[in-house]
Amino acid sequence: MADKYDVIVIGAGPAGYVAAIRCAQLGLKVACVEKWINKNDKPALGGTCLNVGCIPSKALLESSEKFEESCHHMGEHGISVKNVDIDVSTMIARKDKIVSELTGGIEQLFKANGIDWLQGRGRILPEKQVEVTAQDGKAATYAADNIIIATGSVPFDLPATPLHKDIVVDSEGALNWTSVPKRLLVIGAGVIGLELGSVWRRLGAEVIILEAQDTFLSMADQRIAKDAQRQFAAQGLDIRLSARVTSSEIKNGKVVVKYQDKDGDQEETVDRMIVAVGRRAYTENLCSDDVGLGFDERGLVHVNDYCETNVPGIYAVGDVVRGPMLAHKGSEEGVMVAERIAGEHAHLNYDAIPSVIYTIPEIAWVGQTEEQLKSAGVNYNVGSFPFAASGRAKAMGQAAGMVRVLADADTDRVLGVHICGPAASELIGQAVIVMEFEGTSEDIARTVFSHPTLSEAVHEAALSASNRAIHIANRKRN
Repeated sequence: MADKYDVIVIGAGPAGYVAAIRCAQLGLKVACVEKWINKNDKPALGGTCLNVGCIPSKALLESSEKFEESCHHMGEHGISVKNVDIDVSTMIARKDKIVSELTGGIEQLFKANGIDWLQGRGRILPEKQVEVTAQDGKAATYAADNIIIATGSVPFDLPATPLHKDIVVDSEGALNWTSVPKRLLVIGAGVIGLELGSVWRRLGAEVIILEAQDTFLSMADQRIAKDAQRQFAAQGLDIRLSARVTSSEIKNGKVVVKYQDKDGDQEETVDRMIVAVGRRAYTENLCSDDVGLGFDERGLVHVNDYCETNVPGIYAVGDVVRGPMLAHKGSEEGVMVAERIAGEHAHLNYDAIPSVIYTIPEIAWVGQTEEQLKSAGVNYNVGSFPFAASGRAKAMGQAAGMVRVLADADTDRVLGVHICGPAASELIGQAVIVMEFEGTSEDIARTVFSHPTLSEAVHEAALSASNRAIHIANRKRN
């Protein structure tokens, strides 16, 4: 007889481990299956986000930002810094230490909440049983009243550019280089490509980013995207749009990359290359055919608004289901599912999920873009405020960028907020709260913000939506 649980969660990334913890808090008997083996060949919780994604990339962004500031910007403050150098190995070791502490913290949370960690690869069998195959090949079967699928995603392969040792790598490989390439090519100008390209540019690499799409950051508000693109170009990021890579090969230890753009066939020779063309749901061998689980044409698990699959008692959350592949979106889906399993009322507002790119400038948004509102025929007002008019941003030496507030012209309800500039990742939370409460631009305009703060830019952008901004000349903005 298989061991029986109230809930078995497959996957211990941000969607899975949060779901497991919330289930345990609600008094359910929980097990979580996770197969991850870290770079030290040890089992680890946290999935892609903590081990080779969100957390390590932010650690390297922070380190590289400090290095660039020391090299190029301290003189503006009257601070003389000479002979600045970077020990990349130490930087990588710091990143690894942060990862280890956080993944170890999840393990402690599992113990504190009485969650069983089943180490190995999980596969769903009929009658809500889960087969767990350990690294040594031994398998055991467990039963559950409910199963939550949270197996996450993996990088897309690009057949034209096969990975090769530490020369042609995916996003994970680019987190572990211990030396700075002279010339680096990044395929993909999305979140991952921009962040990793920024890290190695700051450390001294000449960075070329090839993007197949004709539009830069097509998912973002285009006024914000164009502002960010100008800032990236000024920093030295060479972003080339409409560039479709056709092949790559290793010659004499370098990468020869061929691509096509509007001018025809092109070629670049670089020291290293990062393939960052997006991610796909990791659902291979997830279940036996007789389980009857439904998938869509992209390999995503088909779910309803509450993350219920077509099989009663089986749920799916995070990167394996529709919607943006964001850690916080997966975590909140995990909470929603846990609470619904426990008989509580829970839902998730998919219209108020923020997105962030942690470059300099930071780029963040929530809700609809101006392009989406125009396409839908919505009558709206726009308020914007440049950080160049913010005293705090000026004092920080980060006065580029802006905040844009989009509000319904009839009801004044906030429909979207878009930010390019300092601390955008933190400021966007204010917009999310307003939208969650179905607030208006007037609600933001009537709120008192501390002075001097970056938050005042959000306040002024909301005032601008009704042509009442104080610290810029009011005029019609589109």
